[in-house]
Amino acid sequence: MKKVLSTILALLAISATAFGAGFPKGSPKFHTDYNAAMKMAQEKKKPLLVVFSATWCPPCQANKRDVYPSSAVKPFHDDFVWVYLDTDVKKNVAIAQKFAVSGIPHIQFVNSNGKSIDQSVGGTSPKSFAKKLGKVLKKAN
Repeated sequence: MKKVLSTILALLAISATAFGAGFPKGSPKFHTDYNAAMKMAQEKKKPLLVVFSATWCPPCQANKRDVYPSSAVKPFHDDFVWVYLDTDVKKNVAIAQKFAVSGIPHIQFVNSNGKSIDQSVGGTSPKSFAKKLGKVLKKAN
């Protein structure tokens, strides 16, 4: 019984990883290291878009699959430095705490100086997210 349980748990871990792995075709270029992305944002003078997510979170995966690669959001891909941080990964916990992430998906918008300029929490539609991105760009400039 113990062996069967450990096999089931291993299969669940593999499927959870596969479910959240990779990004659909047409997605923006996501970074997974906050500090490296912040450095890039400073160099390019672009705002940082930080997605706090997890493989087990259905709205997070829906945003990943349907919103970020959508035709409504695509025009904004080059306007931001995009970062995708799994909140279950230990190295991302301090960044999540810095931005008071209490629910996911949580999208934090940060200007190139590292100052928080806006946020969005919860699932969204491509059209609503595109509208939010337009407003954030105005605040960032």
